[in-house]
Amino acid sequence: MDRSLAVERTLRGVQPHALLDGLRSALQEHFGAVEVELLMADYGLSELRRVTVLPFTAEPMPVSGTTAGEAFTAQLATFEIVEHGVRAHLPVTVRGDGFGVLVVTLPEEPEPPVWAELGRLAEALGHEVFVADRDTDLYVQARRSSRLTLAAEMQWQLLPGRACARPEFALGGQLEPAYAIYGDCFDWSASAHRLSVTLVNGMGEGTSAALLTNLAVNALRNARRAGIGLDAQAELADQALYAQYRGQEYVATLLLEFDLATGEITAVDAGSPRLWRLRDGIADQVRFDEQLPLGTFEDTAYTVERLRAVPGDRYVFVSDGVYNTSGPHGELYGDRDLTQAVVATADLPAAHVPGAVLAELHDRRDGGLAADDAMVVCLDWFGPKPDSGDVTGIATVTTSARQDGSHTIGS
Repeated sequence: MDRSLAVERTLRGVQPHALLDGLRSALQEHFGAVEVELLMADYGLSELRRVTVLPFTAEPMPVSGTTAGEAFTAQLATFEIVEHGVRAHLPVTVRGDGFGVLVVTLPEEPEPPVWAELGRLAEALGHEVFVADRDTDLYVQARRSSRLTLAAEMQWQLLPGRACARPEFALGGQLEPAYAIYGDCFDWSASAHRLSVTLVNGMGEGTSAALLTNLAVNALRNARRAGIGLDAQAELADQALYAQYRGQEYVATLLLEFDLATGEITAVDAGSPRLWRLRDGIADQVRFDEQLPLGTFEDTAYTVERLRAVPGDRYVFVSDGVYNTSGPHGELYGDRDLTQAVVATADLPAAHVPGAVLAELHDRRDGGLAADDAMVVCLDWFGPKPDSGDVTGIATVTTSARQDGSHTIGS
């Protein structure tokens, strides 16, 4: 039996909480692995935390300045020479959403195809962890450097993920403060022909804000899954919120649909989330006709607007917790600052732009606590790919050595 197939069968056969133990035994048997560990990225994307039976018992590893952190950030395998062999740090990623890093130590340097084999097994592990989260808390607990507030627990469970990639587009999103978020949220869904993106800026604080946002997002999902137009989706969600809160609570929302074949964008602007577009190196704000937030009045009618994305476009969405953040002297992080931030992060992949913008926001506050939660979502539009075919084929592997004894592997 092919050894990679044997390892994958082991992963599929073990209990959800025993994935790492099963993988460790299989890699020891079939690849001669000396050590096998799984590091999960924490909610703030600043630490990598080892999966253990008892949560919070292992020392975290910072993402910044470590070989494992480099593998996670760059989404490329990295290597280092250790006393008893060579250690590989392999990204654990599912469709562009990075969960963490698989660390495998072999007694001696193998041929590059072996690393490619292990890289594919790290991807297989990511899929199994994604499924296992339905049945065990082990991997969710490993992501936490501290306890989440109840509101944050509700919001993180509501998200579709933190990144998504397809031939036509790449998405990334992040919320701050990661362990105490309450009202901001994003959602996305893609079919063969359409990408839907929703940005939500709920009012209030704590669990009441999280409950409001949960109702709004699920009302929008319910309407979207009924297959109706974007304006009708907004109207049905508006009715659901008004029925519950009678106009006392509402949700500022920006709804967009991308036609994957043409790049046409349909939008409904129902509040405060804002959009910046980077095209040909120039960033500017995309302004819509702002309509009433969802739930403000009964039976509000919403209208759609249209624009078109061209290949190479980048779209950055932010909530008011970003553009209304005050600096140390009371000045707001306004349009000019956001334009500069969008340009400054142009070379980063979409999944890393939200973190970079939020890190700048943190510096703007001189490390102080945020007065409001903040959301940043980045979308890179690559354009239609009618003949993309199967994109899951085997990658071509190259390696490059570094002076410190470590090297990277890319495809």
